[in-house]
Amino acid sequence: MFTTLVAVIAALVVGHLAPAMMAAVRDWRWFGRWMHWLQGQSGQEGAGRYWLALPILPCVGLVALLQWALDERLYGLPALLFGVLVLAVCWGPRDLDRDVEAVIDAEDAPARDLAISHLQAAGGSLREDAPSLVEATVIDALRRWFAPLFWFLLLGPFAVVLYRLLAQSVQGPQSAQVGPASREGGGWLLAVLEWPVAQLMTLAMALVGNFDTVFSAWRQAGGNRWALSSAFVGKAARAGVGAELVDEAEEARLSGQMAPDERYPELRDAMSLVWRMLLLWMALLALLVIAGWVG
Repeated sequence: MFTTLVAVIAALVVGHLAPAMMAAVRDWRWFGRWMHWLQGQSGQEGAGRYWLALPILPCVGLVALLQWALDERLYGLPALLFGVLVLAVCWGPRDLDRDVEAVIDAEDAPARDLAISHLQAAGGSLREDAPSLVEATVIDALRRWFAPLFWFLLLGPFAVVLYRLLAQSVQGPQSAQVGPASREGGGWLLAVLEWPVAQLMTLAMALVGNFDTVFSAWRQAGGNRWALSSAFVGKAARAGVGAELVDEAEEARLSGQMAPDERYPELRDAMSLVWRMLLLWMALLALLVIAGWVG
C-alpha cells in the first residue's frame, strides 16, 4: 500500500512537471507494432474472440516475472522503484486535468473540437453538451486514473499493465488493428475489470458530493444490478454535478452575490469532483499504511 501511495503521487507529479517526457513514455504505438508483427507471423488479422491474449500475455508475463524477481530485495527498494515506474507509464495516457482545461480555455471552434475529441477518447457520450462532457470526464477518470490505481493496489504492476494493454486494444488507437470478435472478447474482460472500480468510484462520489442525488442516480441507472456495465458512474456524475451547481447558485443568491460567469462550469465542477474522489482514495490508503506501521 505504501508503494501504491508513492507511485500515485509520483505519477501525478511527474506528469505535471515533465508532460512532454511522460507523453513520449506513454506512447503505446509500440504495442500496435507488436500486434501487427504477430498478425503477420500468425497469418491472422486480429480474428478470434481470444486473439488478444496472444499480444498481451507475453508483456504481462514479463512484468510479472520482474515483479516476482524484485520482491523483498534490498529492503523492497527495487520493487518500489519498479512499481512507481510501471504505474507512471500506465497512468493516463493523457493528463485528464489538462484535457479538461483545454476544453474550457479553447479560444475558437477548431481548438474546442480538438480538445473535446481528446476528452471523449476514452468513452462516454460523444455529444458536446455539458452533461455529456461531465460524463466523459468521469469515464476518463475511471480509465486513466482509478482503474490503474485499483488494480495496482490489488495485484501490483502486472495487473495494471494487463488493464492498460487491454484498454488500449479495445478502446485506444490500437483497436483499429483488432477484429470485431477479438474486440468483443476484450471488451467483456475490460468490463469485468472496470465494474468494481466504477462501483467504488460512485461510492466515493456520493461521500464527497450530494449523497442522496448520487445514490438515486446510481439506482436508476442500474448500478444496483449484477450487470457488466459501468454506465451508471457517468449518470451518477451528471446528477451529482447538477445538484452541486444548483446548491452553489442558491448559496450565491442567499449571500447576495452573483454566480460566477465562466464557460463550462459543469466541467470545472466535474474535475473538482474527480479530484475530491482521488483525495478520498489517497486518504484511505494513507490511513491503511499508518495502521500497518502502528500494527
